[in-house]
Amino acid sequence: MNPNPALRAVIWDFGGVFSTSPFDAFARYERERGLPAGLLRTVNTINPDDNAWARLERAEITVDEFDAAFDSEARALGHSVPGRDVVRLLFGEIRPPMVEALRRCRQVFRTACITNNFGDVGPDIVSPCRGAAWREVVGLFDFVLESSKVGVRKPEPAIYEMACERLGISPHEAVYLDDLGINLKPAKAMGMATIKVADPDVAIAELEQLTGLSLK
Repeated sequence: MNPNPALRAVIWDFGGVFSTSPFDAFARYERERGLPAGLLRTVNTINPDDNAWARLERAEITVDEFDAAFDSEARALGHSVPGRDVVRLLFGEIRPPMVEALRRCRQVFRTACITNNFGDVGPDIVSPCRGAAWREVVGLFDFVLESSKVGVRKPEPAIYEMACERLGISPHEAVYLDDLGINLKPAKAMGMATIKVADPDVAIAELEQLTGLSLK
């Protein structure tokens, strides 16, 4: 039984929600190489709709091309950072409590995942998010929208609209979880309830309030 009939679907981001945030790995990389704190995130905020990162996630460039393009953008800020180094920092550890929350949500609600990602990275970069843990989690969704496959990425409104269309719902019938505020804004503007995932326990508690479910 649905304890909140106004809600029909729960939509999730993947990285930073079901897996630990890459930002800690970014900070460690910067410290180890004597780079300014926040450099990697700063590179990604410059021309955010058409920079190397955005083009990689829309599958407009390969990882090899990203390697050079990201380094060029970093050099414009006075530092050299090969793009492949950044890719290696992205894959965190799975968070079991979030996976359990998903398991319980899917018993009552439609579930979907919207993730900005990229295609094959090559044999020199091993991605846990393509291993058993990734397959276990994505198998719990009704479907997954991957930016590299659909050609649009968050925060472009089209990818949220695509999710709602496939779920057969209106935006106000969904809650969306993401670790980045910039990705939550379009969802909220469309009418979705939103939860920013920083502390997983806090996020799960907020989701319990919205769904009326016990998620632990």
